[in-house]
Amino acid sequence: MNALLILIPLSLVLLLAAIWAFAWAVRRGQFDDLDTPAIDILQADAEPHRAPSTDERDAG
Repeated sequence: MNALLILIPLSLVLLLAAIWAFAWAVRRGQFDDLDTPAIDILQADAEPHRAPSTDERDAG
């Protein structure tokens, strides 16, 4: 059996699946804001989490 008889329809099905997934992501708003997530990681936290000191643990 010729491999092209299987590979060409399979590649077309995968292409259609990729186009559908891209269109679905666009409709769901996955590409609406591409800049904010990259900037958010650079923002400093309001107050970094710190472990309580030994004095605070003994007092409580």
